[in-house]
Amino acid sequence: MRRFTALLTVALLATACTAQDDKDPDSPEPGTLRVLASSELADMTPVLDRVEQDTGIKVEAGYMGALDAVDLLAKGGTDGKYDALWLSSNDYLRLRPEATKKIVSETPVMSSPVAIGVKPDTVRKLGWKPSDVTWSQVEQAVRDGELTYGMTDPARSNSGFATLVSVASALSGAQSALTDADVDEATPRLKEFFQGQRLTSGSSGWLAAAYERRGDVDAMLNYESVLKGIPGLTVIRPSDGVVTADYPVSSLASTDADTRENVRRLAEALRGPDMQKEITDLTHRRPVVASVTPGAGLDTGRRRELPFPGSRSVADGLLDAYENELRRPSRTVYVLDTSGSMEGERLARLKTALTGLTGDFREREEVTLMPFGSDVKSVRTHVVDPANPRSGLDAIRKDTAALTAEGDTAIFTSLEKAYDHLGAGQDTFTSIVLMTDGENTAGAEADEFDAFYAGLDRDRRETPVFPILFGDSDRSELEHIADLTGGRLFDAQKGSLDGAFEEIRGYQ
Repeated sequence: MRRFTALLTVALLATACTAQDDKDPDSPEPGTLRVLASSELADMTPVLDRVEQDTGIKVEAGYMGALDAVDLLAKGGTDGKYDALWLSSNDYLRLRPEATKKIVSETPVMSSPVAIGVKPDTVRKLGWKPSDVTWSQVEQAVRDGELTYGMTDPARSNSGFATLVSVASALSGAQSALTDADVDEATPRLKEFFQGQRLTSGSSGWLAAAYERRGDVDAMLNYESVLKGIPGLTVIRPSDGVVTADYPVSSLASTDADTRENVRRLAEALRGPDMQKEITDLTHRRPVVASVTPGAGLDTGRRRELPFPGSRSVADGLLDAYENELRRPSRTVYVLDTSGSMEGERLARLKTALTGLTGDFREREEVTLMPFGSDVKSVRTHVVDPANPRSGLDAIRKDTAALTAEGDTAIFTSLEKAYDHLGAGQDTFTSIVLMTDGENTAGAEADEFDAFYAGLDRDRRETPVFPILFGDSDRSELEHIADLTGGRLFDAQKGSLDGAFEEIRGYQ
């Protein structure tokens, strides 16, 4: 069963200075709501600024993938830290009784269906009429090698999960809530469908940037609102049905009556006609108030709402099938700083984080550990074999336990060797994770690595590096590596090393 691990890093919420010395530093100002929100809702900042002007209610938002947020809620991680929940959907939340009991109200404020954004040239080549395209036609195009796409990780992002449910429901022909039998029925076609996936991500924003950077991927699967924000895509809502996000603002049971009243006022303000119009025009989401017309370019044709799984066991079984059977396997090189400065607590934290991460590795996944100091110390590769996954995982843990700290810090030389190890032409999701506690002090310099990277073949240039900021590492140096390779920087200085490694999983 797919194990959900909540991200341990949550946004630090600002608090105002006060003349009362005994004021709890984690308490919000009067009229402030601390809201745990889905990552894509960062685009609502201008709307929330207007809400504050109109009502005096200020929203301090912490952003997280929706499924991770549900896990945090279920485990009590939101108690006392947040006043409200604002996810793209509460559908998965309702499958978890321990999470359901922690909310006391929910008010939908806008909606966005799952859709497919396709390059116009590809639409013409396929001979598609956008209003008539079905999921079966999409699957046929993938099977024929005529369509590739990117989508977010269903285990962390609700847009990815809603997409997975949409495809599974449509291809299985389910007429009601998905069952295990429906998933089994659809599995052969789902395997063919996910052979077309070329990009994965833990966030819609990074996926969109990676899609535009690559240029050779035909389509993206995501919420309609996200796709409408990418220039040049033809956005298609499959005619045989979709799953729709309704973005409910939810009150938490751990809050008091005054806070819940402010949450109610926030939802009411967001549902006002003027605000609904601003939301749909700004974010391409659909209004939930019937009197408000959807924004320009939003097709108003009706679509069937596809059934959501009826139980958590079915949902988790679908995710487990996706992770370990349906999707392309992952291939990752972990370039790990084990220089002298890592001696002691830092090395211990690295070992703890990596050991914990082994519980999250997927079947068929290839994991390479490449510790370095003044140069690469060793290259150890292990595969999580579905026939005997424990063997590969135990070998990774053994190699992790044997790590020792010594030497200088040869970041760029080690990255070059990671790219050489990966080679090219692999039918996998390939990435490099760089963890360092310092700046480069040995081997190749930054400009030499830049020249090396520029000389790589196209396949290897598509492999991103995900650096982790840790200890005394140089932010600018690591940001440059992420920007150059199309990766993303993760911060373990403000959060935890465990959390950074875990968050990267959505991108592998």
